[in-house]
Amino acid sequence: MSQANSLTTAPINRTLLLFALPTLGSSVLQSANGSINAVWVGRLLGEQALAATTNGILVMMLMTAFVFGFGLASTILIGQAVGRNDLRSARQVVGTAMGTFAPAAVIVSAIGWILAPQILALLGTPPEILALADDFLRVTFVAMPAMMIQTMLMMALRGSGDSMTPLIFMAMAVVLDVVLNPLFILGIGPLPEMGIAGSALAMVVANYISLGAMLCAIYARKLPLRLTGADLKFLVPSPHILRQLVGKGLPMGIQMIVVSSSMLTMMTMVNSQGVDTAAAFGATQQLWTYVQMPAMALGAAVSAMAAQNIGAGRWDRVGEITRSGIIFNILLTGALVVALFFLGRQVMSVFLGPESPALSIGAHISRLSTWGFLAFGVSMVLFGTMRANGQVIIPLVILIIALYPVRVGFAVGMKGLLGPDALWLSFPVAMVSTLILATICYKQGGWRKSSPPEAPAPLREQAASNLLGP
Repeated sequence: MSQANSLTTAPINRTLLLFALPTLGSSVLQSANGSINAVWVGRLLGEQALAATTNGILVMMLMTAFVFGFGLASTILIGQAVGRNDLRSARQVVGTAMGTFAPAAVIVSAIGWILAPQILALLGTPPEILALADDFLRVTFVAMPAMMIQTMLMMALRGSGDSMTPLIFMAMAVVLDVVLNPLFILGIGPLPEMGIAGSALAMVVANYISLGAMLCAIYARKLPLRLTGADLKFLVPSPHILRQLVGKGLPMGIQMIVVSSSMLTMMTMVNSQGVDTAAAFGATQQLWTYVQMPAMALGAAVSAMAAQNIGAGRWDRVGEITRSGIIFNILLTGALVVALFFLGRQVMSVFLGPESPALSIGAHISRLSTWGFLAFGVSMVLFGTMRANGQVIIPLVILIIALYPVRVGFAVGMKGLLGPDALWLSFPVAMVSTLILATICYKQGGWRKSSPPEAPAPLREQAASNLLGP
């Protein structure tokens, strides 16, 4: 429990940064994995194959949304339990989460395999890349159970205060995926040449090996959340904990559905602009994953750290955790935004090639849109704090407003005036509107009333007025 104690007693700035860095490292590795694989696909198979993977990856984001939401819910519940020094309850959360959502992952994988052609057709995937996208998506769905289960385990470990173990096994998955991609794509050695399906198969093999190794390490190192002996009964879902996971995870899962479906809606508009624009947008997405990494890592760290402090009744630290997360986000995200503004074209040429007609389109998209991630980063910290106390409805409502009436509405409504630029400007417009709404809700303070019964109410009420400072 020493890690947990450090999150509730150690100096906030240093502890938050050190806790967030491994999560940031995991994000860097995951994004680097996608980027390097995009280079393999783009350079070895061409721009049409790269555009096909962009469509497939967006669909995967949609299909994994619910499990990701329940993973966030488990992070909150485990963090609060660890903050109360209640390890048994933390293990019950792990057992219920795994016992419920491991079978769900298999079901989602099977549904995705069956419905892949219909999903791609609904996206308006260009006919010239439809077969490639189908090959990629079908094989990728085979990796779904391993990806979902490993994501759930990683988020549970972070809730307990361990952000290093997820980093180690994310690194393993990435290295395997990067090495295997060209082997399976080209059929090097005794391997058959599989083309774009080989890229997806590399993901399958890498994720299953990494998951198996991670489970072995959890038990070999006797990590606190492992289930052994009598604790294995926790794999039979507890109705009480399942209700909490569903109550918190369902809105967060819907939130991820909203984010992914909104992006899929935007993708249909991008696809209508032609293959070059679709490829340019795919390359831009690769760069945006890096720009948003500090926001995602710090938002997750703030949520886990705030949850433990709320569980321990340390409300006096929650506001400072939020302020520290905002400052770190502005510094880190701002540096990446500036770097991409000046070097975006050069970096994008890695994915598209220096002579690609999509290169100038991608550079234009980046210049118009990337600055919005500054607002995105601050919003993620505010959402992370609210979620740490179980408030998951406010972020959901805000994102629904920002991503549909605002982003999609702007892209469609302003198309006649701005042309294709309406698509690209709709991204920062939505991010700024998210920040404005998140700030209003955070300052209003209703999210503080969502504390679990175990939290000491008198201390909570006394400290609530101090969260925002003077």
